[in-house]
Order: sequence, then structure tokens, then C-alpha cells
Amino acid sequence: MSDIIQLLPDSVANQIAAGEVIQRPASVVKELVENALDAGANEITIHIKDAGKTLIKITDNGCGMSPTDARMAFERHATSKISSANDLFCIRTMGFRGEAMASIAAIADVELRSKRTEDEVGTRVHIVGSEVKAQEPVAGSNGTTITVKNLFFNVPARRKFLKTNTTELRHIINEIHRVALPNPDIRFSFHHNYSSLYELGKSNLRRRIVDIFGKNVNQSLVPVEEETSMVNITGYVGQPKFAKKTMGEQFFFVNKRYMRHPYFHKAVMQAFEKLLPADAFPSYFLFLEMDPAHIDINVHPTKTEIKFEDERAVWQIIFAAVRESLGKHNVVPSIDFDQNGSIDIPVLGKGNREIRYPEIKVNPEYNPFEQEKNVSSGGWNESRREKQQVDHWEDLYGPPKEKIQHEQQSQLPLGEQGDYGSQSSEKYSGKKVLQLKQRFILTPVKSGLMAIDQKRAHERILFEKFMEVLQSESVASQQQLFPQTIELESGDAELLKNILTDLQALGFDIREFGKNTFVINGTPGMLDVASPGMIVEKLLEEYKNSPVDARAKAKEQVAISLAKASAIDYGIDLKQEEIDHLIDNLFACATPNYSPEGKKVLTIIPLEDIEKTFNK
Repeated sequence: MSDIIQLLPDSVANQIAAGEVIQRPASVVKELVENALDAGANEITIHIKDAGKTLIKITDNGCGMSPTDARMAFERHATSKISSANDLFCIRTMGFRGEAMASIAAIADVELRSKRTEDEVGTRVHIVGSEVKAQEPVAGSNGTTITVKNLFFNVPARRKFLKTNTTELRHIINEIHRVALPNPDIRFSFHHNYSSLYELGKSNLRRRIVDIFGKNVNQSLVPVEEETSMVNITGYVGQPKFAKKTMGEQFFFVNKRYMRHPYFHKAVMQAFEKLLPADAFPSYFLFLEMDPAHIDINVHPTKTEIKFEDERAVWQIIFAAVRESLGKHNVVPSIDFDQNGSIDIPVLGKGNREIRYPEIKVNPEYNPFEQEKNVSSGGWNESRREKQQVDHWEDLYGPPKEKIQHEQQSQLPLGEQGDYGSQSSEKYSGKKVLQLKQRFILTPVKSGLMAIDQKRAHERILFEKFMEVLQSESVASQQQLFPQTIELESGDAELLKNILTDLQALGFDIREFGKNTFVINGTPGMLDVASPGMIVEKLLEEYKNSPVDARAKAKEQVAISLAKASAIDYGIDLKQEEIDHLIDNLFACATPNYSPEGKKVLTIIPLEDIEKTFNK
């Protein structure tokens, strides 16, 4: 039997390595920009076309490369960053593995042009699918320009699984955020399809954050600064009132390298404990500086997962630093005593010399022993207690209403019953309705107690209305008396442009008003919108974080995201008529059981289960 184990060809080995390092166009941008930073560049220009699928071109003014180095850069494990195993424990450069250039060249058409200051001419290297096509001297400016065309041209399976241009562009923008934030002293220029998305000049950290995420973020930033023998922490956290329902502005950096660290994220969240709702996430931009010998960045090919020698100690320092900053800047709420019933002490005026002593009124006929007449051996008089309970109930919830008939909403539609089965014939009684914890609506039904999630119910109602508008194309737009202007960060601006047609079909009148700026002239007539800008921003957050494939169901996804952004939130008190209206509209829906995302809207607690609880 012949031998069956053999070495892989270099081209195949490089394609396998590319699968670990180069996952999408954003991975190429990340690796090339980090190489430019390591080359000492202070100006970096990025041009991409079709979200990087067609073209990625990155130019820097760094040190450049010699002809030999330009060719060696495409060899696997060729690096100038380390020479021995000990160097792995004192790494401060962004790249060091020597895999990126070889991996990119294995799956794309790559051209490199580079020139050092001391050289008269530069070098051009052209490689396609790991095969060197040309290497020749060329004229050019100092620095390096790398052009990557037709990514994954020879790996069609990988190219097929790339997402839409909108999604891939968002990933590229995220990578730019991760290298631009820790390097505010470096100029970044980013263009997509010949349109400028970012022009980030040299500045300080606060200005860089504002340039990326918009001027509205400036008022929310709280500085964080802590120096210890183990780690130094600087940066900013956002005030609780500016927290968002979805993640996206949470950044950790160690020695200027972006990292993902769920454990440290919990430290920040715990520092915000009792300052935020359970489903809100504060912004933070935190930079850790520490001895490289105490961290291990050689964990994952993308180098975003980093291990710390003493994670528990760093966790405590992060928690204390954030908590202290919130306290110093009066973000932690002060004690606010209830003023109802308190003594009102008037200020003594200049012309008023009379001081009146407080008077105490006493009832001389009061006899505390007369209360014994109302006390029996079993406690309070039962009839009196029952009367007090009835009076208290009616004070809170009003007198009993007459039974309301719901002819068309009396039955949940078949085929949408889910777990309810025979409960689909339950009728809403129209009797007492109670809002519980500003989250659930409770109402008695024939077989027990029905609990309705108020937010999901409203989402279902709005979603079906939006879908009806999209299908009928009968747009009713309400013009704003004072149009509102909003400024978005580049990624959100591009996303809004892509879904603008669908939003207009729903009744929005939104137009571009300069770079990354939009003016909202009108909103859907079915919505009572007090702040159109806030609705649009929430819509974009919901849309970005949606698990639904936006390519297949673009209009439906816009309707889902808008319904979630516009629905009443938890923590809001509803009036009796508002609750009745919500229930009526819910049972008029085609699918009242589930939210647009398939989550339960209502459930029925059987009377038998309630009785069992009391019989235990």
C-alpha cells in the first residue's frame, strides 16, 4: 500500500489560511490598515468599490519597502515584527503573524506599489491567486499602495456566502472605527464607490469620537481616568440617559489594539447598575495600557481575543474607574426626597420682621381606647375590611364596566393558535383590566387569566398596519410643522439611503441634506410621532440588529423594524381607554398570538393552575 500523507501545495495551504484570517472584505481592510500603522504612516486613504467585493485600495505614507521586502511580504510567516518566541511576550505592533498578505494574495488579484524615502524608484509586485505575475521597478511617491481586486474570485463558495453590500459595508466601517479611535493623531480618509464617507483629521480622542459618531454624542461623554501599578485606564463612557436598546458603541482597547472581552463588558454594565433599564446598553470607549508581558494576544488569527494574566484584578479596576467617574460627574442620581406633604418654610423678606411660630392642632376629645370597639378576637372587623378593599379597588381601577361585546375579535384565528389549542375560542370579557408592572395587561377570560405583553401587542398591531400600507400602496403622510434635521454616522447614513424607498412607501418624507445629514419633512399618518429623529434612529438600530435576511424580505423587515421602534415601551402607564383600545386592535389582527418576530404576545393562565396554587 502506497503512502497517503503528503504536503499541501502552497496555493492550497494559503487558501486554507485565508479562511481563518480573511473572512470578508472587512478582514482585508483591517489587515492592510494595521500594516500601514505598523509602517509608521500618519495619513491613510481607503477606497473601496461594491463594499470591497470589486476593489479595495489602501494608500499610506509609511516607510515603504525595498524590492526584496516587497516580494517577501507575500510569503507565509514572513514578518519583520518578531524573530524569536520571546518576542511574542512584548508585542506592541498590530500585526506579527506574517499570514495576512499571503492569505489575501491567495484569493484575490493583488498589486503592491511601494517606495522608501532613500530609494530613487519604487517596486511593483503583481500576484493573482498566489501566482506571481510581475515584479518590476516603477516610479511613485513614498509609502505603499495595495490594490485588491475580485476578492474570492477563485473560491466561489466563499464569495457566494458574502452578504449584501449594505451589510459588508457596515462591517468595513466597524473595522475602520476600531483602528481610527485609538489613533486620533492619524488622518484617515474613506471613500466608497467614489463617495466620501469619512474625512477624519488629526485630533484628540474626544474629537475623534465626535467625528465618527456625530456631534450629538459629545454631550453624553463622561471622562474616565485611572492609574494603577497594573493597568492605566483612560477614555469615556456615555451618560445613562443616552443609552441605546442595541449594542454598537462599546469599545475596549489594550495598547491601542481593539479587543472583544465579554467579562470586562460585565464590569462596565455592573458599574451602571440601577442607572439603566435592563435592556439598555451604555456607550463606552475605554483604553487600557499595560505591560505586554501580562497579556497574550496570540490567541486567535484575527487577534481580537486577548487573555490577561490577572483578569479578576483588571475587572475590579475597570468597575471602580467607571463607577468613580459616574459619581464625580454627578451621573449617579442624588437623593430626591418626595416634597408632597413636607413643611413649606417661607423666606423671611427684608420688610417682614414678624416671626410666626408653627401651630399644632390637637383634638382634646380623641380617645385611642375607643379603637378596641372595632377590634374582634380574630382581628379587624371582616365586613369593614371587605368594604375598605372594595373601596380601594374602585378608587384604583374605577367602578365595574358593563360587558363589552367583541364580535369580530371573539376568536383567535385557526392556524395561528400556537400553544393555545382550545383556548382560541376565548373571548375578551371586557371586565376588569389591570396593568402589571407597566409591562403586562391582565384580564379575566372564561378559562382563567389572560396576560398580554403590551409592547409586543403594539408591535403586532403596527406591523400589520404597515404591511397593509405597503401592499395597498395607499400612503398617508403627515407633514411636520417644523421639519427635523438629523446627523448620522456614516454607516447609518448609508443604511438609511438603502431603505429610503421603503420608508417613503410607508409615509416617511426624508431627504438628504448634505453629508450624512437628512431632513425629515413628514412621517406616517398612523403614527403619533413626537420626535421623528428618534424614531428614525431607533429604526436603524433595530434594522441593523435584525436576524432576518434583509435581501429576501426588505420591505417586511423595514415594517418589522419600524413597528419595534414605534411601539409603546415598557415602563409606561396606560390609561383605561388606552388599554381597551390596545386589546381591541390586537384581536382585530390576523395573527394576535405572536409579535412580528415570532415571540409570544399573550398567554392564558388556566383557572385550575391558580386553584392548585391556593390548595397547596
